[in-house]
Amino acid sequence: MNKLAQILPGLSPDSIARAGQALRAGACIGLPTETVYGLACDALNPAAVAGVFAAKDRPNFDPLIVHVRDAGQARVLAVFCEPARVLAERFWPGPLTLVLPRAVGDAGQPIVPDLVTAGLPAVGLRVPDHPVAQQLLSATGLALAAPSANRFGSVSPTTAQHVASELGDRIPLILDGGPCARGVESTVVGFTDTGSMRVLRLGGVPVEALREALPGHAVELTPPTSRPSAPGPADAAQALPSPGMTDRHYAPRTPLRYLPHDPGAGPAAVTPPAGRWGLLWFGKPEHAPDPSGFAAERNLSPDGEMTRAAANLFAHMRELDGLGLDGIVAIGVPDTGLGRAINDRLRRAATAPG
Repeated sequence: MNKLAQILPGLSPDSIARAGQALRAGACIGLPTETVYGLACDALNPAAVAGVFAAKDRPNFDPLIVHVRDAGQARVLAVFCEPARVLAERFWPGPLTLVLPRAVGDAGQPIVPDLVTAGLPAVGLRVPDHPVAQQLLSATGLALAAPSANRFGSVSPTTAQHVASELGDRIPLILDGGPCARGVESTVVGFTDTGSMRVLRLGGVPVEALREALPGHAVELTPPTSRPSAPGPADAAQALPSPGMTDRHYAPRTPLRYLPHDPGAGPAAVTPPAGRWGLLWFGKPEHAPDPSGFAAERNLSPDGEMTRAAANLFAHMRELDGLGLDGIVAIGVPDTGLGRAINDRLRRAATAPG
């Protein structure tokens, strides 16, 4: 039996030093960011990157996001267009990932390994806005590939304990930075040859904020897709341009039924199915659906505040998932701003008929 990961206080200098030693030795560690906890490794060490895929049971058609300390380090790894420069200046550090052409080194080879990008010519980069992540990036000088620290396709972790429950027997240590403030993954943006923005994954930066930062630039929303989970070397023809694009993702073990937000529907519109079901909803108590037929309920934000709803999303899903229910009914939130990302996660977590 493997030794369980140690959970260390994230802001301790000793913890940062130990995490740095583990990363330089090629290990993977649990790392807090403002979005979700990541499974971090040295992004320029292919053997370490392979360890991330193995620990997560992640298919290699799904590329990894590389976390860097600042825009200067990002420019060493990728080639920035002007719209990307503007977005980096506006949203970094923060929950925005930019997918950009990989830079090449003196030998003419891309600096970021193919395994990180699933063989694609572009790499996703972001600067995290979390003190523990920032301290570790600054202390080590490493660029860190860090997908969410969970088994592939399951609910993303937003506490160190979530990481331990999923991967605690597969990694040596987890830096504890407390609950994640954002709670949903970063927005991922790519660019066309004409400079239009392609939103590859909805996330912590709303589409409205992107449009405001780059007025006059077209914004394309790329829908989720399906890819077979096949072993073997990364195949660029089958690779996804961004992580988090599969149409089945973020799913609890318990069947989940998603009901889109309907501003005209009253509380009676939610009918509990037969059996022991949980209810996941959003809003002020006066707008509550009747919970009497449900075995358990969780409200993403009793004051109707969307940032708090995003921060609670995965934690509440995990809590309901651990109650031995027959299923979960999840009611969507208003589909604007950060709500789009919340609904995106709920739709892709759904496994029960609607």
